[in-house]
Amino acid sequence: MIPKTKQTAVKNALQATFGTGEFEDIRELTGDLTSALVYRIVVKGKPYLLRIITRDDVKEDRVRQYSCMKMAAGAGIAPRVWYTNVEDKVSITDFIEAQPFSIKDARAQLPGLIRRLHALPPFPKLMNYFETIDIFVRRFQELKLLPAVWTDEVFRQYARLSGVYPLNAEDLVSCHNDLKPENILFDGARPWFVDWEAALLNDRYADLALVSNFVVTNDEEEADFLKRYFGEDAGEYRSARFFLMCQAAHMFYFTVFMIFGSQGKPFDINIMKPDFR
Repeated sequence: MIPKTKQTAVKNALQATFGTGEFEDIRELTGDLTSALVYRIVVKGKPYLLRIITRDDVKEDRVRQYSCMKMAAGAGIAPRVWYTNVEDKVSITDFIEAQPFSIKDARAQLPGLIRRLHALPPFPKLMNYFETIDIFVRRFQELKLLPAVWTDEVFRQYARLSGVYPLNAEDLVSCHNDLKPENILFDGARPWFVDWEAALLNDRYADLALVSNFVVTNDEEEADFLKRYFGEDAGEYRSARFFLMCQAAHMFYFTVFMIFGSQGKPFDINIMKPDFR
């Protein structure tokens, strides 16, 4: 199940961590969009998560990912990290047996965990969030995936938004940047954040906007979500920033998934379109 090219690296990881090069059970975990190979392994009767990076990314990206993950684990935000090897692209962490996590409970518990994440020492900074979105917007426009009459107004409004959004230093914090449901595991008592590939210094509202997309359904829930994060009523200014970042996040994921989903070809606008939920 483990590629032959990685078997020695995995054996070395197990030996260094547990004093044995063997596992008693292994199961590949699928269902996420990550390119990494992810396995549930059992060693000495206890389950762990084995993750193997397969991308030919630069070494600095792996150093960043592992260091952010370790920092989060040390703060009780991510599962315990047992082993990482930058050269071999292998990591071993505690395995979280995910339990059902209701939207109501998620809305109540996640703001506090996000606040703890944002209070960590600064993660590395690579690129302004809006510069990243601009890359995908330009690519989307170059590919002409949808009729321009459908999208011109959307992109005009996004240009207005990105032009006025305040880039305040005090709002640049350690962010996960990919807090979709697959990367939030609930163990029956509390949530954990996993998969730290995208972790960077970013605007705090980016994490808040992405999580709210899945747990906030009306104005009252939004006010409560933000109050739990800030520890007080958000107020007009922070609510406005949050609103703008939500629109930016919609633009980011719209362009990213349209580009990847289309494989570079224009869409048939008459295809069956699934409901968001």
